[in-house]
Amino acid sequence: MKKILLALWLMLPLAASAQSRIETDGYYSEQLRCEQKFNVYLPAGYKATESYPVIYLLHGLYGDYSNWVKTGRMKDVADALISNGELQPVVIVMPNAGDSDVHGYQNGYFNVQDWPYEDYFFQELLPAVERKYHCGGSKGQRAIAGLSMGGGGAIVYAQRHPDLFSSAYGMSAWLDNKHREVRGTDKPGSKLPITDRSVREHSALDFVDNADAATIGRLKTVAWFLDCGDDDFLLRLSVDLHFKMNDKGIPNQLRVRDGGHTWEYWHTALYTALPFASRNFGK
Repeated sequence: MKKILLALWLMLPLAASAQSRIETDGYYSEQLRCEQKFNVYLPAGYKATESYPVIYLLHGLYGDYSNWVKTGRMKDVADALISNGELQPVVIVMPNAGDSDVHGYQNGYFNVQDWPYEDYFFQELLPAVERKYHCGGSKGQRAIAGLSMGGGGAIVYAQRHPDLFSSAYGMSAWLDNKHREVRGTDKPGSKLPITDRSVREHSALDFVDNADAATIGRLKTVAWFLDCGDDDFLLRLSVDLHFKMNDKGIPNQLRVRDGGHTWEYWHTALYTALPFASRNFGK
């Protein structure tokens, strides 16, 4: 019996390493001049000696890097999809671009005064994460997705950097603020109006309207997917972008399901979003 117990005890580290896990990581950003945390999903059997594709999964307004794990139950979904073969073993990076206090802290994925987040993402986060976790490294091994503010961020990042992503998936995506889909406040010192304005200035709809032939050609190298609920107040943005892309001959998918701007919707969207990214790796 003692020998059996000893053998089981020695096997524990091996068993633990065979399980998928979430690591919370972070470092001081020279661009943002603050500590930036992020979560990383590592698949079961992850080995630093091997290379993996990567998915960047972006959170929404009022959120942070922990949302996809705590509320979206991303780990359970990824584990199930890898287990049944719908998702290849992949590293999933969940960065931080905000705080639940949207009035006191800057939120958003674009460069604004004192918050050069896009520079941080591409110049600091992306290369550091991919070097440390042996993932990504090329367009064919990199995808991006997100919800709401992060859904808009994912689509616009892929528009502005089509050479870096094989696919982009926007859930309930905040793609423009032309009609004030999200409103700031007149609260003195509030930072939310800055986020409102940054989304308008980085409109995914305007980007397609203004795209020249060369840009359209580059956009065609990315696989696009828009997913929004029929009761979502941002639905018309995804519909408008879908038809604008169609008019320019840019292949894309639009999925409208029953639901609203809720975590129930985004959790279930992962069952489509993660396999979509996986199918488009290597293309």
